[in-house]
Amino acid sequence: MIEGVKIKKLSVHEDERGRLMEILRADDDIFVQFGQVYITTAKPGFVKGWHFHKKQIDNFTCIKGKIKLVLYDDREGSKTKGELQEFTISMEDNPIIVQIPQNVYHGFESACDDESTVINVCTEPYNHEEPDEYRLPFDSDKIDYKWKSTKGG
Repeated sequence: MIEGVKIKKLSVHEDERGRLMEILRADDDIFVQFGQVYITTAKPGFVKGWHFHKKQIDNFTCIKGKIKLVLYDDREGSKTKGELQEFTISMEDNPIIVQIPQNVYHGFESACDDESTVINVCTEPYNHEEPDEYRLPFDSDKIDYKWKSTKGG
């Protein structure tokens, strides 16, 4: 496990009306602070990544479809520097939330034949004037990882 990454197993409650899944609560051990919540999607064949944040901590879960979330630790002084970690996340098969610490590269792709929907509960609101986002191309030589998808963004 990459140093600082935390995982919470989520419970999905289902009855004849539908499903309910609590994602992140203020009384959870992994809760840090609230910045904002946003939804993003990944279409089949596309990678969203690589990027990291210097201030923000991300908390990713997939609520529709299935994603492959990949983390890469490039932090100087980290015990897990150079390590990759993969998570396959879906509400149906593996309902988890993954907390991604600052300065850890991450990206994701849809791991099914449909567009997948991700919720991120992050610790900082997005700053449009000075984004806390540092990017690499999805196929960068800096990270030795081969995505299934062939297009990045």
